[in-house]
Amino acid sequence: MTSHNPRSHALDGRGIVITRPLEQGRTLAALIEREGGRAMAFPVIDILDVADASKLNALIDRLDAFDAAIFISPNAVTKAMQAISARRAMPKDLRIAAIGAGSARELNRLGVEQVIVPKARFDSEALLDLPELENVAGKRIVIFRGDGGRPVLGDTLKARGASVEYAECYRRVKATSDVTPLLDAWARGEVDGVVATSSEGLRNLHAMLGDAGRGALAATPLFVPHPRIAQTARELGLAHVVATASGDEGIAHAITQHFA
Repeated sequence: MTSHNPRSHALDGRGIVITRPLEQGRTLAALIEREGGRAMAFPVIDILDVADASKLNALIDRLDAFDAAIFISPNAVTKAMQAISARRAMPKDLRIAAIGAGSARELNRLGVEQVIVPKARFDSEALLDLPELENVAGKRIVIFRGDGGRPVLGDTLKARGASVEYAECYRRVKATSDVTPLLDAWARGEVDGVVATSSEGLRNLHAMLGDAGRGALAATPLFVPHPRIAQTARELGLAHVVATASGDEGIAHAITQHFA
């Protein structure tokens, strides 16, 4: 890991586009700017409340019936904890797990201290590899997530004998950001790298850029923290893909190393 000496400026003047929702991009932006880079926020996903919260609220009202709750993302933490705190206290003996460090940090910030979280790779498979989720036969587990989402976590827990329910607490839609300023920045040579942290987000970016911007995207290093996103990039014809470690620090370190 680099020491992030503020005078080293390994990213001096480099423009790095962050495609995460605004709130989730702040930590990565700060790490990039600490190395002298320019973090360029261009959210490609908007996070909205669920259209009908009645099912979510009914599930929150019977949280005591569950042995464990799993949070899929920082957005799931924020939205679910808002909904929970509006109705009740979190059950004291409910075990809490999160897929990634960002979700665990958000839980800690909201007063949940004991969180089961993978150490290195942040995805469903890494969470399922943890010993705490191996022997779940007869356990009742609720998964807080956005609408839809990958079924592998719930399906695997069911196969291990758990009873699983989904609590959909937000929905993701393609952002309506104005793409013109970003295209102009690309035309001026001010974009040196792009960060995509989900396949859905990368597809949204590709669609939002249109014919005018896809060539520029293809010619720019794309930093991705998961092989699934790299595969999506290849399907979209993007060859300049740089794999990073998980988490904000892992992404920032890979960007710094790439341009060093």
